[in-house]
Amino acid sequence: MLKILSGVAVCIMGAVAAVASYFMHHNEPSTTVCCQLKMPAISSFAAFASDRAFIDKHIEPLSFNFVSQAGGKMISYPTADGKTAQAWLIPAKKKSNQYLFVFHEWWGLNDHIKAEAEKFYHDLPNINVLCLDLYDGQVATTREQAAQQMQALNQERAVAIVKGAIAYAGKKANIFTIGWCMGGSWSLQTALLAGKQAKGCVMYYGMPERNVERLKTLQTDVLGIFAGQEQWISPKVVAEFDANMKQAGKQLTYKIFDADHAFANPSNPKFVKQAADEAYAMSLDYFRQRMSSTK
Repeated sequence: MLKILSGVAVCIMGAVAAVASYFMHHNEPSTTVCCQLKMPAISSFAAFASDRAFIDKHIEPLSFNFVSQAGGKMISYPTADGKTAQAWLIPAKKKSNQYLFVFHEWWGLNDHIKAEAEKFYHDLPNINVLCLDLYDGQVATTREQAAQQMQALNQERAVAIVKGAIAYAGKKANIFTIGWCMGGSWSLQTALLAGKQAKGCVMYYGMPERNVERLKTLQTDVLGIFAGQEQWISPKVVAEFDANMKQAGKQLTYKIFDADHAFANPSNPKFVKQAADEAYAMSLDYFRQRMSSTK
């Protein structure tokens, strides 16, 4: 009996610690450095990976094999931390300073993300599409692997990868960003890191930046695509983001779809085609309008 009670106590203490970790990160002001992570929006998203309900919500992706029809290829580029990063690049048909940075979900840079990136390449005018690999070549096929990878992602390394990509694009590049899930958070963070080069940002169900002072530095408006049925990036979180953007003097356009997290991923068994198609059309229209004014 004592052994059973002891085991229960350990489980309860572990659960309490996980919940406390989430709320500590979620409410942490951006001026605080917690566990050497400087972006609370990213660290709070990483904390979800210790939540079994969040892990179970991500049904393992259906088998999918993508072959590029547009000449997509893996490239490498230097990063300021003395390493190299890799990305999947589809170069513009003609020389162009327009770049779309694409950010993967917690699974990593898999074939699904490459396929989505190539759709944008075909549907947007003469643009370079660059899919950044925040996991340095690691791709998860199970929920447990994905949770481990998202938790293990070193934020300083990820920032180095992003800044290296900005340098690769060049000082004259107009940078647009898009990402899903974890990548949705990094889409917004990259728009912040890109400064005046940021010309457009689309984020799908990613944790928003919560610090108003940091949002004041944003040089572009944002299109947000969110899922009303999820409990993590919930409608309440979205409403707070909207209020923070208004306070920062920035523009947020968003829609909350009657769907669950990752509804726009075709490899997700819970894919909602109608919502995904509408969200994609919104994203295309958003990018086209902003690209036409930044040529």
